[in-house]
Amino acid sequence: MADKNFIKGGEFLIRDIQPADIFIPEEFSEDQKMMAAATTDFVDKEVWPNKMRFENKEYDFTLEIMKKAGELGLLGISVPEEYGGLGMGFNTSMLVCDRISGATGSLSTAYGAHTGIGTLPILLYGTEEQQQKYLPKLATGEWIGAYCLTEPGAGSDANSGRTKAELTDDGKSWVINGQKMWISNAGYADLFIVFARIEDDKNITGFIVEKGAEGLTLGDEEHKMGIRASSTRQVFFNNVTIPKENLLGERNGGFKIAMNALNVGRIKLAAACLDANRRGISVSVKYANEREQFNRSISSFGAIQAKLAEMAAKHFANESATYRAGQDIENNINRLKEEGKNPQEAKLQGVEEFAVECAILKVHGSETSTFVADEAVQIHGGMGFSADTTVESGYRDVRIARIYEGTNEINRMLTVGMLLKKAMKGELDLMSPAMKVAGELMEIPDFDTPDYSKPLTEEAELLGKMKKAILMVAGKAVETFGMNVEEEQEVLMAVADMIIELYVAQSAVLRAQKLADNGDSNAEAAAEMARLYMHSAVEKLHLQGKEAIYAFTEGDEQRMMLMGLRRFTKWQNPPNPKDLRRSIAKRIIEANKYPF
Repeated sequence: MADKNFIKGGEFLIRDIQPADIFIPEEFSEDQKMMAAATTDFVDKEVWPNKMRFENKEYDFTLEIMKKAGELGLLGISVPEEYGGLGMGFNTSMLVCDRISGATGSLSTAYGAHTGIGTLPILLYGTEEQQQKYLPKLATGEWIGAYCLTEPGAGSDANSGRTKAELTDDGKSWVINGQKMWISNAGYADLFIVFARIEDDKNITGFIVEKGAEGLTLGDEEHKMGIRASSTRQVFFNNVTIPKENLLGERNGGFKIAMNALNVGRIKLAAACLDANRRGISVSVKYANEREQFNRSISSFGAIQAKLAEMAAKHFANESATYRAGQDIENNINRLKEEGKNPQEAKLQGVEEFAVECAILKVHGSETSTFVADEAVQIHGGMGFSADTTVESGYRDVRIARIYEGTNEINRMLTVGMLLKKAMKGELDLMSPAMKVAGELMEIPDFDTPDYSKPLTEEAELLGKMKKAILMVAGKAVETFGMNVEEEQEVLMAVADMIIELYVAQSAVLRAQKLADNGDSNAEAAAEMARLYMHSAVEKLHLQGKEAIYAFTEGDEQRMMLMGLRRFTKWQNPPNPKDLRRSIAKRIIEANKYPF
């Protein structure tokens, strides 16, 4: 029986969602908080004091830390207990990924590649024999996994790979020939998930290749801007022969494996940015409190306070959205299991339903972390440019986050494309509300002033108007371009930014409202950060809406849509961003760390 309360992926755009409908980080259980604390303790003791070893490209040290993480069970969070893992839920795996990733991008990348795209394909698509053979080794860190998809001619177009797999005449083995590049963990991997094309198949197929297979060779370590101790090599396959039973999933099914693994990778990447943000803000405020100029600490200056507050508000909003989506995925997996799906199907469909949110969070998480890292360097001034500080390496490490797991440009276009496909399949009714908004443009606006006495009620109402702005612009774009809308990438990017800002701002406001409803001690601070984030989200949504409208309208139609956009992004009582920033910064400065 269908759950009427279940919120589908993408429904945030058309459904009235209340604070009680979402999960917030403050609701993690005591067991989950203990898991997070244990992971943070591990990072503080084993990783943070050794940051320079990662910067000095000590790949063996990265492997050593990964092995220690395996001994603690941190590599097997999502692996079922019968295969040697801890069998914990999706959002717990997000929480551990968050906490283990904050000190260095090298470990974050190695961890993400191993536990995500290196292990998940076998967990989700492997046969029982494959799972029994490989998952216990991967869960404990006895073996390290890698994922071989990208090729010199196949990056964003992942299905265009030229690596070939042929069945031997006796039908007992596959022979793989080809080349892969930018392969994380390649230098110390024991197992490779490899994608190759069989004959002239439309889609690629997945295979499991073990280290030591004859004909499997590696290129030299790539010298990279950041994530320096994350092993990144080319992998060459010269008549590499593997058993027939090492085909993963179904023939022609590799592209689906790759895409579903990337969905998980995208939301996990958003989680992996979170603790780096907390640490970046904390390091920055400590420096600002200690650094004196003009006979006072620089944290007393408004310009520095503005930076700290914006870093905090963006992180707060991003964290809110990330764990909201993580719990939505976990709830969906559990719902599907209760309906009789086997664990593999439930996990696959559970994540796939929220592929839009995964793409949104990949973009927003990486760009928030980029902003925080950049401002951390700026607050440190000249010292921030020195390799002696932690913020210098953090700045370099975070740059890759906007590239891997699908570039942010690709993920923006996927966000809109996947929503439109859901609409065309009848899974999401976008047309009815879009037509209603189009009709509303012809009506006289309601000039009554609502009751905004309760905190964040205007923000909540404004979120509803932001939805209308998106439906207006996106609906007109589809009407104008029809099936050719995919070619209008500039318009898709603008609409994607509008959607991203809505989802993240909505998450921040709902979290702040829920904290207020619960009487939480941080409710006031949360409301301030939600309001500050809303201030920038509304401005960005308005700007991107204009960009799109200018691109495909003119004359009276353009004037009408611009008038509607102004109506849908207008505050009755606009926030005072200067006062909000000062109040938020005051809390951070007094705590001498990110305290929320």
